[in-house]
Amino acid sequence: MFRPALAAALLITTPAAAQQLSADETAKVDTIVADALKSSGVPSASVAIVRDGKIVFARAYGDQGPGMKATSPAAKYQIASISKQFTSAAILLLEGEGKLSLDDKVSKWVPDITDADQITIRQLLSHTAGIQDYWPQDYDFAAMRKPVTPQQIVDRWAKKPLDFAPGTAWQYSNTGYVVAGMIIEKASGMKLLDYLQKKILKPLGIDAMDQDYAVGKGFPQGNHRFALGPVRAATPAAHGWLWAAGELAMSASDLAKWDIARIDRKILSPEDWEAQETPVLLANGTNTRYGLGVSLGGRDGIRTVEHGGEAVGFLSDNFVIPKKRFAVVALVNADFGGAQDAITGGITDLLLPAAPPPMRPLTVDEARDQLAKIVFDQLRGGRLDRTKLTEDAAYYFTPQATEDYHASLAPLGDPVSFTALGKPRLRGGFVNRNYQIAYADGRKLIAITYAEPGYEGKFEQFLVQPRD
Repeated sequence: MFRPALAAALLITTPAAAQQLSADETAKVDTIVADALKSSGVPSASVAIVRDGKIVFARAYGDQGPGMKATSPAAKYQIASISKQFTSAAILLLEGEGKLSLDDKVSKWVPDITDADQITIRQLLSHTAGIQDYWPQDYDFAAMRKPVTPQQIVDRWAKKPLDFAPGTAWQYSNTGYVVAGMIIEKASGMKLLDYLQKKILKPLGIDAMDQDYAVGKGFPQGNHRFALGPVRAATPAAHGWLWAAGELAMSASDLAKWDIARIDRKILSPEDWEAQETPVLLANGTNTRYGLGVSLGGRDGIRTVEHGGEAVGFLSDNFVIPKKRFAVVALVNADFGGAQDAITGGITDLLLPAAPPPMRPLTVDEARDQLAKIVFDQLRGGRLDRTKLTEDAAYYFTPQATEDYHASLAPLGDPVSFTALGKPRLRGGFVNRNYQIAYADGRKLIAITYAEPGYEGKFEQFLVQPRD
């Protein structure tokens, strides 16, 4: 069924204004994707990269399935829950039009759910409403074989008792986004997809569609895998199950256009973008690290905006660093393996490597432990640095003693561990530190050391003996 994994890798042209990937960077991106697909068994990936606020790379890899004539970066993958940020954006646009408020009670729009008069629209979008999630599983369940309407989802899951009081906890809830979609339709007087097309997708030149119809000829085939078994074609869920919680299918480069809008603060006002990217706090002040449809993190002290998606047979990841004008999109046609995260993470590390953590000065004990290991290695290697020894220790390590240490320790090979035993203690004006030295064959030695205090203190004693 599957064509050779990387036989079809296609590159589309991009504007020349941004810094293009070098040949070396392109080759390394190809390797990152190839390794992710090979190690996971995922059949295909579509990748887009934004640098300097422009799409500089869009390439598809592997086997997108029998519905595709050839592997294409224009293929529309189901982006699933990445759609939540579009649903959230629609709410923000409607607020800007004066048609609703994020702080409206849900009862104003959808009164027939549990405690609708206690839940705000903001809490729906931030997963803090307490409404039970209708799809917590990482597989499609029996009911998903039949079409469903938003109202049927609400009737089955949003009329149960809340899992917690609104605003007191965070729990991912697709159901909450279905309710948000219903609010969008009531406030706008339009179908959800029609509103998104008019206000967001078409103005940005994004060629997106209802993911329910992104199946069959001309679309990537979704895939399952059971444990480490063969990759098998997945049967899509029936219509309606993802709706406002995961409504869209598009190419990686089209999703990158949305990322550029985020970077440039277009379509939404700067204030609305900031509202979407501000982490919501619980009633007790706990940071949820989630905004309105996006997960929030940090890299080198700069905010990152990310979200993944899972549909039946598909996974996706969208990672953006707005202030760096950088984004990576990875879409795959399998709901296993984690290749999408390996791709976005690997490409980010390649093109925007994180700064190394600041070096912490070693404590005296850490420095002495390192030095003890160095001296032990010198003894077994027959090259003892006598400047590290006090006068008494230098007297102890005669040529005969030094040669015996070397002759008896060298044949043991490299130890598998050199571990401090207990805490340092003072004795006779010196600091006693002992170490266990373990070898792969189970042999254990002990090094009993005394040294002058401080970082530069010389060793007064360094005895190595068998340890029972």
